[in-house]
Amino acid sequence: MPEPIALSFEDAMRELETIVQKLEQGQVSLEDSIKTYERGEVLKKHCEALLKNAEMRIEKITLGADGKAKGVEPLDAG
Repeated sequence: MPEPIALSFEDAMRELETIVQKLEQGQVSLEDSIKTYERGEVLKKHCEALLKNAEMRIEKITLGADGKAKGVEPLDAG
């Protein structure tokens, strides 16, 4: 099982969906349920971190003096 940090957002979400299905269907023993739940928590946090990073990278459109779009700059640029 790869470490979450090595997973893309999409791969982490797929694994998380599989975990949720297993837990909902009761396909695992109690001990395995706990381990599976813990893995799910790690994946959830990884996905949240990736989303936060993506939000920070969103670009905003900059307008020229004529009001037309002239390009983009990082969201956090002054």
